[in-house]
Amino acid sequence: MQDLTAASFEAHVGTTFRIHLGGEARVEAVLQAVKLLEPHPGPRAQPFSLFFRGPGQPVLRQAIYPLEHEGMGTLDIFLVPIGPDPKAGGMLYEAVFN
Repeated sequence: MQDLTAASFEAHVGTTFRIHLGGEARVEAVLQAVKLLEPHPGPRAQPFSLFFRGPGQPVLRQAIYPLEHEGMGTLDIFLVPIGPDPKAGGMLYEAVFN
């Protein structure tokens, strides 16, 4: 995961990631934005956040989920629900890469 950068995801903004919930259960979320964060001492030279929009239900709890993407394969990513998307509906999630 340390080799992932903001640029790794920027080409995939607007595309769908499948979030595996366990067993056969899945929901789809669209990568809405990639945001660079203020550099700080830590393992990643340039920290960044990803913002996903998923369905309104179910609301996923804060946890690590396998996210599957056609171009990126499967990545285990810690998602945090940040609230409903007032413009497009659904729920927004953030993943921070420090």
